[in-house]
Amino acid sequence: MFNKMIAAMLPYLPKKLVWIFSKRYIAGEKIEDAIRVSKELNSQGIKVTLDILGEFIKTLEEAEKNKQDYLNLIDRIQSESIDGNYSLKPTMFGLLLDKDVCYNHVREIVAKAASYENFIRIDMEDSPCTDMEIDLYRKLKAEFPKNVGLVMQAYLKRTLNDVKSLMDIHSTEHPLNFRLCKGIYIEPAEIAYKKYEEINQHYLEDLEFMLKNSIYPGIASHDKPIVEGAFKLIEKYNVPKNMYEFQMLYGVTPELRRSIVEKGNAMRIYVPFGKEWFGYSTRRLKENPKMASHIIKAIFVRG
Repeated sequence: MFNKMIAAMLPYLPKKLVWIFSKRYIAGEKIEDAIRVSKELNSQGIKVTLDILGEFIKTLEEAEKNKQDYLNLIDRIQSESIDGNYSLKPTMFGLLLDKDVCYNHVREIVAKAASYENFIRIDMEDSPCTDMEIDLYRKLKAEFPKNVGLVMQAYLKRTLNDVKSLMDIHSTEHPLNFRLCKGIYIEPAEIAYKKYEEINQHYLEDLEFMLKNSIYPGIASHDKPIVEGAFKLIEKYNVPKNMYEFQMLYGVTPELRRSIVEKGNAMRIYVPFGKEWFGYSTRRLKENPKMASHIIKAIFVRG
């Protein structure tokens, strides 16, 4: 109850106060902040995926601006020789306003990344978007087979079937490429697993299917049991190190991250930035009220 109360209050607190917590998990407002953080991570042998914050827009004019921001980002990041790729949320480009407009915007961004031999990850959003985002991935992969990937959320009961349904576009030369995460959106029990152990079980079931079928997974988790389970599956199927990577959020579980890297595994950090950081922070807290205790610690303990 306390956590939920803090989560409800957060959008009404001064931004400067919220930033005390948020700055641990967000690079900053400007592209220069993302570049600084990315270079720091690259110096540690860690790859990045960059995300301009913003989602669930209200006008197609916003979608056009967001597209241009991504095109500019890709040019700038490539000029800085950063070892990283890009993540984007389709609702930022009008998915819920006009699917065709969204497709054209995202296609242009993928084409720009492909011109540099780089890669775009399509983030999975809440359940009303799932089918549309799978269709978007399928359509783009047909044209850009090695330059686009998708996120899958293990807590959705449909996920393993979704993965299997996409096997018709999978090949050894151009494998399916998924970031597998647990999922953060609040979904009804009819469509999503709720218990910790249950979600972990299905995460590892999904991951096992991917590894034994030579799908390239981004193993996105900060949960030690998931990481340990992933290592067992990698050993079981003798998966080469170039056929998977681990992924984590910026600022989260640095010790676990370090231990994975020290074992010689590829690690990619999700680096969000942009002027919409406040909305991102408050939405994430509403979706996961348990983070409230971390905010209290950040404000009162970390000064």
